[in-house]
Amino acid sequence: MSERKKIAAIVTSYFVESHANLIVSKFAKGFPTEDGLVEPQVDVVSMYMDQLHTNDVGMGVAREHGIEVYPSIRAALTLQRGSEGAWPTADDWQDGELAVDGVLLIGEHGDYPYNERDRRLYPRRHMFEQVCGVFSGSGRSAPVFSDKHLSYSWADATWMYERARELDVPFMAGSSLPVTRREPELEHEIGTPIEEALQIGFINSYKTGLDSYGFHGLEALQCMVERRSGGETGIAAVQCLEGEAVWEAGRTGVWSRELADAAEALVEEKEAGRREDNCPNPAVFLIEYSDGLRAAALVLPGHLRGWGYSARVNGRVEATGFNRTGGLDHAFGYLGLNVQEMFITGRPQYPVERTLLVTGALEALMESRYQGHVRIETPNLNVAYEPYEEPPIRPGGIGHEALLHRAGKQVGDGPGPHQLYQEQAEEQKADEHPDESGATQGTAWDQGDRPSFSHSLAGRSKKGPGLCPGP
Repeated sequence: MSERKKIAAIVTSYFVESHANLIVSKFAKGFPTEDGLVEPQVDVVSMYMDQLHTNDVGMGVAREHGIEVYPSIRAALTLQRGSEGAWPTADDWQDGELAVDGVLLIGEHGDYPYNERDRRLYPRRHMFEQVCGVFSGSGRSAPVFSDKHLSYSWADATWMYERARELDVPFMAGSSLPVTRREPELEHEIGTPIEEALQIGFINSYKTGLDSYGFHGLEALQCMVERRSGGETGIAAVQCLEGEAVWEAGRTGVWSRELADAAEALVEEKEAGRREDNCPNPAVFLIEYSDGLRAAALVLPGHLRGWGYSARVNGRVEATGFNRTGGLDHAFGYLGLNVQEMFITGRPQYPVERTLLVTGALEALMESRYQGHVRIETPNLNVAYEPYEEPPIRPGGIGHEALLHRAGKQVGDGPGPHQLYQEQAEEQKADEHPDESGATQGTAWDQGDRPSFSHSLAGRSKKGPGLCPGP
């Protein structure tokens, strides 16, 4: 039997509700699925936390599962601490070499500022750059998963994408929505003639909610329409509307109320009544694709607590709901299983170009909002790629049954839904973190000048080295 892969977890902050807990803890404890708990086939052996939350649970998870916590990203990837002398100028300093087989990069949640466009400035590019520094210094790379969109900055996102290509890094990114249960089951065949499409969803009403949850809506849309006839060729223009302008755009046919009704009907978590009455602060993202497709992502806080999708195909409406059976435990369980598959095979489950394109679209949409809801042309978003052919692991999909077979389980085995982490809210008292109270920044950095994305992705190999899943 081959040796189990060693994984490093690089996270911003680790508390009960954090994505670090929702993802890393499943790699330690097991992946909850609709058919029971699936045991991990890889081992998280090291962790770096950028900030220590007042109610941290990461240190407790690390102790319980034998995960060593390191003071730097370099150390977590090389499994080698710095010397007792000056860092890194001591005579006995050693940089070490890459000693893990995969990296979880969870740059979501934490005490970071937001900018004037209401975008939280998570240090995802900085963390990825540190990881790539170890890769380049070691002369070899390992698969990396980066949670949610690549960055708040298109320049940073394209730097990450190009750096991954340069170093031949198998690279996956995104959230759990594309691998959430769809009811009814809907996966467009590759080459489907989609005439128009709409995604419907919600946001939480905190300061940067539209940025954070807007990504989910765009990603749920993109994972469906990327399978259309001609493949993905990019986005030509976007516009964000809010308030009464959203309803007016629906009345005038800018977005389809028929498609919205079809998608909303399949969302399980919603309020009774009309969306116009329940949602005083709606938003809509209008997307003009380069091939002429028009799509919209409708955001309805106060009316919905879930997501749905609909499209017009050959004159008829096809729709599905993205319904999280088992709550966040199952949603992140399936996300973790897909990331684990990449760690084991070295092949991403779906193309990172999807996340790159959505990252750029979200930046442009937040810019549209900042400039007074104007239309923004996006010639930089000429991101061309092909969708996966082999399906990822998600409930109701072919990949789910294949995963259970490899894990030695049958559909229906297991104890059912697992709520693994609720007890952590009362664990890890003050003696489990350093003397400082509150969140403490781990490392300062200078992001410096970012390279611009001045060339086209169109025309490049659509199955770039280590980035897109093969046939």
